[in-house]
Amino acid sequence: MESLFQISTSMVNSVDLRFKRYLRSSINWNNRLNVIVGARGTGKTTLMLQYIKENLMDKTDEVLYTSLDDLYFSKTNLVDFAGEFVKRGGKYLFLDEVHKYKNWSQELKSSYDYYPELKMVVTGSSALDIFKGKADLSRRAILYRLNGLSFREYIEFKYGISFPVLTLDEVFGNPSKPILAILQEVKPIKLFEEYIRWGYYPFFSEGLLEYPIRIKQIVNHVLDVDLPSVENIDFNAIHHLRILLSVLSEMVPFKPNIVKLSKQVGISRETLLRYLYLLERADLIMLLQTETKGNSKMNKPEKVYLNNTNQFYALSPGHANPGSIRETFFFNQTREKHDVGYARSGDFVIDGKFTVEVGGRNKPQKQIKGIENAFIAVDNTEYAHQNRIPLWLFGFLY
Repeated sequence: MESLFQISTSMVNSVDLRFKRYLRSSINWNNRLNVIVGARGTGKTTLMLQYIKENLMDKTDEVLYTSLDDLYFSKTNLVDFAGEFVKRGGKYLFLDEVHKYKNWSQELKSSYDYYPELKMVVTGSSALDIFKGKADLSRRAILYRLNGLSFREYIEFKYGISFPVLTLDEVFGNPSKPILAILQEVKPIKLFEEYIRWGYYPFFSEGLLEYPIRIKQIVNHVLDVDLPSVENIDFNAIHHLRILLSVLSEMVPFKPNIVKLSKQVGISRETLLRYLYLLERADLIMLLQTETKGNSKMNKPEKVYLNNTNQFYALSPGHANPGSIRETFFFNQTREKHDVGYARSGDFVIDGKFTVEVGGRNKPQKQIKGIENAFIAVDNTEYAHQNRIPLWLFGFLY
């Protein structure tokens, strides 16, 4: 355990505090068990290390950060480890990569029940379902989900310029006020063009040439390691998931023909629907539903999207057309805090109230004509006019 303390101290000391993700202030760190899930590479580990450095550095003997894929846990189970940690005076345990630990749900539950003085924060794959494990964590764990960088966060992370988070009412009700404040500081159209190519994952700061390669590596790791660790799928299933994602990356956004797509991938209709929802849970794609359908796995989604715009340039650069990019950006940025549904007139319905059509500068009104609370999210423009709102402004919602 001493070596784990040394590694923990080293990682905490080296973490950068200059930029903090949006989720940081939303987490109740006093909970006994917090579970943070999200796509690989979005900053879950950094989130924990920053909290330790800012709040627990004077309690070094009581705090430990470790990853559950460490070889140490191949010989020591989590419950015994937690017990030994508590005996040594430990009070705060931060556990990374929980989905890679075989019996994670049962042993988290036991650790929670056996050691009431212990507070735990754990991170896992976005595909992790804390309500589906062998043990019931629903009454014990508080779940938080971390999305990739918003456009607002990208500007702060790369350029050090901070803007407040906007509400949807501000964006639709009085967009000119925040727009003017933003335009005094930056040229949003130029920065937006950067963001859609390489601004979603914080590791863009480690090198833009390697950025698309790293996105591909993340996709492969999710398919080969993360999904098999949380779902009962074999090599054959992973093979078909990879084929499905490859096909989708060249077609999205599109209205899926389930029968045709299942034949193309070589799986049954039921299996295809299951795989679509599995890819969505893993933050590799987004599925757009009608408001009345909900998220039942028995329902065919109305449209399928890649998870974020950066994936286009890494997975299918030849298919990164402006229309696909615009809709993907809008869907990704608004769904973090709002319910986004399929609109029969227009592209999206937000919170069952606002209808939005997404398009270029000359997008006409005809598709939303006569609809109450209808707006056009317009690309490549700086100012709002009547119901036409700059598309990039929707990147300030978190």
